[in-house]
Amino acid sequence: MLLTPIHGVRSTVHFFKTSRWTPLLRQLSSCDGVPPALVDAETIFALSSGHGKCGVAVVRISGPASATALRCMAGLTRNLPVPRSALLRSITHPQSREVLDRGLVLWFPAPHSFTGEDSVEFHIHGGPAVTAAVLQALGSLSGMRPAESGEFTRRAFQAGKLDLTEVEGLGDLIHAETEAQRRQALRQMSGELARLYQGWTHNLKRCLAHVEAVIDFGEDELIEDGVVTQVDGMVRDLQVEMAGHLRDERRGERLRSGVQVVIAGATNAGKSSLLNTLCQRPAAIVSPIAGTTRDVVETALDIGGFPVLLSDTAGLRDSWDLVEKEGVRRARERVQQADLTLVVVDCSHLPTDIQQAAAFLQDHLRSVLLTQEQVNTALQSDKYLVVLNKADLLPEEQRQILKMKFGCIGGLPPVCVLSCHTNEGLQDFLTTLHGRVKTLCGDPLSGAPTLTQARHRAHLQQCVAALDQYQRYRDLDLALAAEGVRLALTGLGRITGKVGPEEILDIIFKDFCIGK
Repeated sequence: MLLTPIHGVRSTVHFFKTSRWTPLLRQLSSCDGVPPALVDAETIFALSSGHGKCGVAVVRISGPASATALRCMAGLTRNLPVPRSALLRSITHPQSREVLDRGLVLWFPAPHSFTGEDSVEFHIHGGPAVTAAVLQALGSLSGMRPAESGEFTRRAFQAGKLDLTEVEGLGDLIHAETEAQRRQALRQMSGELARLYQGWTHNLKRCLAHVEAVIDFGEDELIEDGVVTQVDGMVRDLQVEMAGHLRDERRGERLRSGVQVVIAGATNAGKSSLLNTLCQRPAAIVSPIAGTTRDVVETALDIGGFPVLLSDTAGLRDSWDLVEKEGVRRARERVQQADLTLVVVDCSHLPTDIQQAAAFLQDHLRSVLLTQEQVNTALQSDKYLVVLNKADLLPEEQRQILKMKFGCIGGLPPVCVLSCHTNEGLQDFLTTLHGRVKTLCGDPLSGAPTLTQARHRAHLQQCVAALDQYQRYRDLDLALAAEGVRLALTGLGRITGKVGPEEILDIIFKDFCIGK
């Protein structure tokens, strides 16, 4: 009786798909496929555990035909498994009934799934032939198609399971390569950044609702006195909080993408040797011939859990060679862009007198940084670290004097003495380098969550500018002032992916008893 109108009447189909009859439809689904009128081409499947040989592979399915796929391929003729409980079954081809593998199946009925839709997982053996056979079998079912990149997460976002910041945190967690990146991504994925922005969004909605209520109903004396004054205070507080959030020195973005560390200095100072020592492999050619390195050589490192992109550059000197001149230009450009510059000096060239040696290093900094303004900046910031290399060429007594005296001399960035040949002083240098990198990235577990995306920063800067508009027009034109609040709300909505005019109306009628 029930199947006849399902095949024949479109409106009845819609009723059954969206009503309390949905569980019954799950039971009526068979291995012959979903009834034609109920076929939805938006049921997706994919290998979620990554490609390649592995012990266990996870195939995920999401959409209205998920129950059908589970019944057809797990040999379930009656009830579906208990939700979120693993069941050991033979995985079979829906047409030929050939056994493809034996594994675990899990059933996640909507809305209690990652995507908010009916979902299924097959936990099978991870051999390429097994996963290919299971995926091919799923593709043979009507209403099923392979998922596009990120489509499961997109559906979770569309179902309200995640906002955009949580989606980005999930992506960062998947791509995290260091411990600090993992911690930051996990914190964002858990919703800490989202909750901060949601709190600001809630306050902006209240501000906008109150101002618009004054504009629409103020002349009728239906609004309490002092409403706009309250909005003024809320807007000021939001501006202060957003401005403070923006003054993070890009720590979150730097941690996400990696700290740019550049090795710079004169030719034959041992820059490439330092690169090879840090990455523990011959990444750059080392030779006694000056000017061996012509281009930028990059390598990614994990320094105490923090991501570093280390760049070796051409030796800085005047040259008539066009190729070397281009290398020097690129080296200086990298120094300008760097988060941290390691200025490498051959310490065998240092004068024996410590004051003269300090003057020598200051002159050397000028040759690396070109302008006195840059030198002054280097002396006052954490962007530079002087590395005195080839310490093994000095007598033991002079090495000890360098280590003790340079720590007490002002007018220079921090100085490390080491030998890439013998690794003497390397551990102290790594400790100093780790401290600098940690300062540049910050502790991902302490304090308020930080900005991790350039788009977050751009939208928040727009929010602050929009709230400035409210302040400028507050006494001139309240409608223009309200537009500033609306623009700020839109900017936050673009970060989280959540904003709508109906929410403003809800607050108007919730906070104000119009006609009271």
